[in-house]
Amino acid sequence: MKDNNYMFPTSKKEVEALGWDYIDIIFFTGDAFVDHPSFGTAVISRWLQKFGYRVAVVPQPNWRDDLRDFRKLGAPRLYFAVNSGAMDSMVNHYTAARRLRHDDAYTPEGKAGARPDYAVTVYTKILKELYPDVPVVIGGIEASLRRFTHYDYWQDKLFPSILVGSGADFLCYGMGERPMLELTRAIEAGRNLHQIRQIKQIGFYAKGKPSAKDALILHSYEECLQSKKAFAQNFHEIETQANMLEAQTIIEGCGDGYVQINPPYPPATQEEMDSFWDVPYTKLPHPRYKGKRIPAYDMIKFSINTHRGCFGGCNFCTIAAHQGKFIQSRSEESIVKEVRELNNLPDFAGNISDLGAPTANMYGMEGRNKELCAICRRKSCLFPAPCKNMNRDHTRLLNLYKLVDSQKGIRHSYIGSGIRYDLFLTEDGYVDSSSRPYLKELILNHTSGRLKVAPEHTEDNVLYYLAKPSFRLFENLRREFEKITLAAGRKTGIVPYFISSHPGCTMRDMEKLAARPALRGLFMDQVQDFTPTPMTTSSVMYWTGLDPRTLKPVFVERDPAKKQLQKSYFFRRSKKT
Repeated sequence: MKDNNYMFPTSKKEVEALGWDYIDIIFFTGDAFVDHPSFGTAVISRWLQKFGYRVAVVPQPNWRDDLRDFRKLGAPRLYFAVNSGAMDSMVNHYTAARRLRHDDAYTPEGKAGARPDYAVTVYTKILKELYPDVPVVIGGIEASLRRFTHYDYWQDKLFPSILVGSGADFLCYGMGERPMLELTRAIEAGRNLHQIRQIKQIGFYAKGKPSAKDALILHSYEECLQSKKAFAQNFHEIETQANMLEAQTIIEGCGDGYVQINPPYPPATQEEMDSFWDVPYTKLPHPRYKGKRIPAYDMIKFSINTHRGCFGGCNFCTIAAHQGKFIQSRSEESIVKEVRELNNLPDFAGNISDLGAPTANMYGMEGRNKELCAICRRKSCLFPAPCKNMNRDHTRLLNLYKLVDSQKGIRHSYIGSGIRYDLFLTEDGYVDSSSRPYLKELILNHTSGRLKVAPEHTEDNVLYYLAKPSFRLFENLRREFEKITLAAGRKTGIVPYFISSHPGCTMRDMEKLAARPALRGLFMDQVQDFTPTPMTTSSVMYWTGLDPRTLKPVFVERDPAKKQLQKSYFFRRSKKT
């Protein structure tokens, strides 16, 4: 296809306007369609389009009526692609107290109710009923995090792999450019099912016995139903493999068949990362919305993503399970090219809202000795102590900030995504010669009003279950922060993020948190009650009462009233200060 600058069609009329007589792939997604690299549907659509495939998108189809949204474009030449959007649909819909949310940031005007619960499963079942002979490929956050037997907090029980529940033909997990392109080419070429099932970073459900050699065999879904210990053991194996450079194929029995999840592609090179961004995003919502506000788009429309991955390994976080722990960075040239193009966007006033990633200050970081990384089985490069092989130098990132800020039309570049202060601080000082210059640059030139950081708790016994560093590092951060702001005459503040009711956290721990002198005078509006999400160590602890790392018992607060009482300590502390 010669011209790839068109916006993807979402209706029969738009398909006809392009003069198409067929569509290769049709995406069904739970989000409004925004052609921006922060939205996975746009990422994969643009990537497949780059290689000549005709892609159409059906955003937020109506699943309640006569299903006309599922019929309007007919059957694609190759397959249907399905995701729930940028979030798991259940996290999108419900609070930690299992109350229904009244808004949805990924829907025009923030209206709730535009997608079903368990959206991937609902969409897939409809498509398989209407078009039983057309393959369905599921992906995105909801599919990635539910690829094995998983705990579902909203029904308070174990579910089998989403492949089993949905009936999908294939699952693509993680960041999907390379596996989706290979899968698309394989389906187009008519490769047999056995060959397609060898593709990296995909999964499938099959009847009978597995034939994969040297695979890691987990306890079956049925065994996990009978034994919480078996489920915890499964998760420990899954998580270990997810954080290895060379992982095994994983097989989990279910019913009269098995789920097979193939190992991922190796981390993308810098050249590959650049190529993922070298596509003609408009960075705008689809014209179908006619100027309606999409809150999630407002948050990210002037943001720049510098890299993927996170090696922090927080137990409650899903980033590593989806993006991996190995940092995959774009080149400075690729980032600057995108920065320059921001000037072409309507309403851009020169302010980049976020120059970052899951953890903004991991850009360019990697192990010094790659051979050690290749055999490493650690989940985190920072917990329980920073890996001595990890290069935590911030010089390249400092140079990137200066390069971005020097571009024509750029007034400010803010860091809106999270930072890890244990990358530049110890309990009593700085990590290296780049550390203080980085913190000073961050505070004085890249913080809009308040610096947001995430100690998550204050007590060591709770931090152990969170896989977060000692609170003494936060105390050091506050001291250094106040030195820098005082010297510069700034009134910038710190806003700490905290979690209550995490496994291992008791009421006494919350009392101690509330009494901490280091929190006096700080805003405490970024607090949350722990929500167990699929495929995290924390959710496994919540369900089983076991730490999957050791299989030792861990205290879990499940009483809703006591959970609310734990959260109230944040605000009791606020009233005293």
